[in-house]
Formats: sequence, structure tokens, C-alpha cells
Amino acid sequence: MSSNMKKQRFSFWQVWNMAFGFLGIQFGWGLQMGNMSAIYEYLGADPHQIPMLWLAAPLTGLIVQPIVGYFSDNTWSPRFGRRKPYFFFGALFASALLIAMPYSSSVWMAAGFLWILDASINVSMEPFRAFVADVLPKEQYTQGYTMQSFFIGLGAVMSAALPWFFLNVMGYDDTVAKGVIPDYVKLSFIVGGVAFFLAVMYTILTTKEYPPEYYADEVKEEEMGYWEGLKTAFVNMPEAFKKLAPVQFFTWMGLFLMWFYFTVTITGTVFGAESPEDPGYAEGVVWGNLCFGFYSLITFIFALFMPKIADKVGLSKLHAICLFAGGIGLLSVGLIESKWLLFLSMGGVGIAWASIVSMPYAMIANDIPPKQMGIFMGLFNMFIVIPEIIAALGFGWVMSSVFDNVKLYAVLTAGVLLLIAGVLTLRVRID
Repeated sequence: MSSNMKKQRFSFWQVWNMAFGFLGIQFGWGLQMGNMSAIYEYLGADPHQIPMLWLAAPLTGLIVQPIVGYFSDNTWSPRFGRRKPYFFFGALFASALLIAMPYSSSVWMAAGFLWILDASINVSMEPFRAFVADVLPKEQYTQGYTMQSFFIGLGAVMSAALPWFFLNVMGYDDTVAKGVIPDYVKLSFIVGGVAFFLAVMYTILTTKEYPPEYYADEVKEEEMGYWEGLKTAFVNMPEAFKKLAPVQFFTWMGLFLMWFYFTVTITGTVFGAESPEDPGYAEGVVWGNLCFGFYSLITFIFALFMPKIADKVGLSKLHAICLFAGGIGLLSVGLIESKWLLFLSMGGVGIAWASIVSMPYAMIANDIPPKQMGIFMGLFNMFIVIPEIIAALGFGWVMSSVFDNVKLYAVLTAGVLLLIAGVLTLRVRID
């Protein structure tokens, strides 16, 4: 960076404005994580089909994120900025798909909508990760990523509360015929779609981006084609990427299994429903959303304290401790019969999630040239989506052939995977 062009420190509220768009992005993720498996079951899917139907999320991430990262690195408009065009168009399409999703008439229609929805969310989200390093000085990276973690938690709490609100406060009917998605789900997705777009627009309108002159002294990659740029980034992968790759592998495979099966598991283990037509099923789905909301509440509260804790114990040790908390929380689901005790389990998951969405990015940010932040963040996210793809393609067989379609076993497996990730984190020396 040129010596006469230094990034200015952001105030607390400037960091708030910069990260606020993640509140909306999390409405998109939160609603699908809490409800898509139930939507598939409402439309007639069997438990062993669910992983394959979720394939859209990781596969679109694998394809879209590096591409969006590369092109956003090399975009600049004096009027619209560098990352903002991607924020806007991603939010526009994602909001429309959120509104359309619960009006699906078949399993495969819902799966098709999910492909487009996830691609659109990724167009908005991936540049948001690079946005932190674009506009903040290095000493504020951890603050920026933990503020994103705060809004991820808050957005998840709000999105998780929507089904409960429409079912229990507004009194919408939870009884449905087979193949029909109930109204409380439809209204939740409509509100989420509007919230997604408005939150992203708030960040677009309140935060300025630095022009290309601030990166004038960086190695210039803009003349490279996409594939050449991606190959160069892969060959020059920072050591921190390599050390965190196995941690990310087990972490995200575990999370994916939790999102697949937690909600539909507790409809049976805690609420006694054997099918989506049973009276307890909708109550279990709503409670599963509240559990996701509770772990997200813990996430955004814990995120407020994470920078100070990280300063004392180090990034990698803190990340390991948080992963252990999440793993123990998921394993405890196998012992719980009371719906209230599920919040205790999700408390551990919330601590883990606060670290998962912030600490790995803080660990690698200092090793990435600012001019190439987007493509490197996209490359790093491959360590997230590849294990998810493996889970989506292979876990259906595990469910039908090994677990006899007992959904609880998938949740317990998720807990074990987070514990393994925690152990592997203890071997990382980045701080």
C-alpha cells in the first residue's frame, strides 16, 4: 500500500455498519438450516434422501465463491465500488428465492430453488468476508470478523423465532395434508426475504470502499485469467491454510450433519412424532428452529467477548475450546428427553459457532495480500464445501445401510466430528 494512503481506523459504529449486511445474509442461511429438511419431509422425502437434497449448498459454494472472489477482486466502479455490486445482486436474487421457496409443489422443485438460492447467497456473502480486509486496517481484522459473527448470531436468532411467532403468537394452523407446506413456514420465508435485502442495502448505503490506489503497491493479478489466478492462489497457498484444512474438514462435515438432521431428529426423540402428519411434528420443527435461535443467541453474546479472550489465550487455543463445547453439546442430544434441556446442548453449539465463523478467518487474514483477498477467501471456503459435498453424496448410504435411518445417530456423529476438529486445532500454531 502506498505510504501516503493509509486505511483509517473505524469507529465501533462504522464497524457495525460494515457488518450489518450479515444480519440479512443469516436470515437466508438460518431459515434454510432450520426448515429445509422439514420442507423436504413435508413434500414426501425419506430420511436417507435428505443429504443428497442438501447438495446445493456446498456445490454452489465450491463453484461460485472462488469465481465471485476473483471477479470482485478485479472490479472497481467509482460509483458502485468493488464488492457492493455483488452484495446488491446477490441479495436481490436471494430475497426473491426465499419468498418463492415455501411455495414449492414437489421435492425436486424445492431442491431446484435451493440451488439458485444458495448461489445467490454466496454471491453476497463471499465478498463480505473480503470486505473486512478491504476497509479495515490489520489491527482491526479480529474486531471486524467478530462483528460479523455478532450479526450472524443475531440474524439467526431472529430467523429462528419467525416460525414460532407465526405458529404460536399469530395462531396459524400447523395441520397440513401430505405434500403441503404450512402457512407459518411460508410467512417466515417471506419476512426473511425482505429482511435479507434491506439489511444488505443498509451496509451498501453506509460504508464506503477504498479505490484501487490503496492497492497500487500490491502484486498485480488483474491481468491474469480466472483459472490462472486460481492456480496461482492455490500454488501460493499460505501455511495457515494448510494447517487449518483438516480442522475445517471435520468441523463443517459435523455442522452439515447437524443441519441435515437436528430438527427432524427431535420431532421424534422429544416430541414423539413419527411422520410430518403427526400433531407433534410442527411443534418439533418450531422448537428445532428455537434451538438454532438459542445457539445463535449464545453466538452473538459470546462474540462480544471473543477478541479479549483471543488476546489472552491465542486464536487457535480459543478455537479448539469452542469446538469441544460444540461437540459435547451435540453428543448430549442423545441423552435428552426434555425440550428445555435441548437449549443446554445448543449453548455449546453456539460457543462453537461463534468461533467457527470468525477465528479461522482471523487466523488467515494476515497471510493474504489485500489485492487478492477475495480469491483467497473463496479458495479457503473450498475447505468448507468439499467435506459438505462428501457428506451430501455419501451420508445417505450411511443412514440407510449403517444407521437404519435412525436420525439421532447422525446428530451424534456430528458431535464426534467437532471433537476431532478440536483435537486437530490444538496442533495448529499460528498465533
